[in-house]
Amino acid sequence: MDRIDLHTHSSHSDGSFTPRQLVRLARKEALRAIALTDHDTVAGVEEALTAGKELGVEVVPGVEISAQYPGGTMHILGYYLCTGNRELVSQLERLQRERAARNPKIIERLQTLGLDITKAEIQPFHSGQLGRPHIAQALVRKGYVSSIDQAFRRYLKKGGPGYVEKFRFSPQQAITMIRKAGGLAVLAHPSSLEIEEPTHLAQLVEDLQTNGLEGMEVYYPGHTDEMMVLYQKVAHRFGLLCTGGSDFHGTLRNGSYLGGGRGVENLCYGLLQDLKDRLRTSGRIREPLG
Repeated sequence: MDRIDLHTHSSHSDGSFTPRQLVRLARKEALRAIALTDHDTVAGVEEALTAGKELGVEVVPGVEISAQYPGGTMHILGYYLCTGNRELVSQLERLQRERAARNPKIIERLQTLGLDITKAEIQPFHSGQLGRPHIAQALVRKGYVSSIDQAFRRYLKKGGPGYVEKFRFSPQQAITMIRKAGGLAVLAHPSSLEIEEPTHLAQLVEDLQTNGLEGMEVYYPGHTDEMMVLYQKVAHRFGLLCTGGSDFHGTLRNGSYLGGGRGVENLCYGLLQDLKDRLRTSGRIREPLG
């Protein structure tokens, strides 16, 4: 049992499973390790770690932070960070406050489009922060769209009629947050950057690496085979670690499977071992890592 998944979400951000349920599913799917990488919060990590010890699944403490980017969207994953780091927690709390302030603005935009939706109808799945997926679910319940994916495509995606920008840290700030908390910073699903020219991607990655980036999420269900070959080449060129994961959100995404999807179904433990080795050689190791 050497399969892993290094990109998952729980109900503490926009996943439909609690951290314990997520770990239980990982065991059912015969995964040796998963990383919990909720958006802008580490609140679910302790529950996941406890469940992992009980169920025999290795859990990597992580986070996913949205960063400023003028083109598509940029997310930075953090692995093996100290979730009790006060500066990290304070900065993540700021992001959560900004997210909470954004939700009423999105609802107001939807109302101006003629959609009868109110704040009271936006409900969390279990606990944690509310966001666009919860608004999308309300649109499904009201019959305005047939699926959460359609809600995003029609209304809530970047540039959509219901989209509202939110505060984001710069890529450098996001990477620094992770590194100061003792973690490894990894560029998530680079396809979301929407960069078509490989030389432009290489330039961006080089700039991020100069600021402390240590990995790229090469293996991802949304990446074509050609993308994965390109991202692997870019990562190797700059000495970056290659990671991968399903970006599992539970029932919130059609075709989303823990430990599954294009390029992800057979991710081996060696990728995780590479992360651990990088921490050890950098002197940031915190034993035990599992």
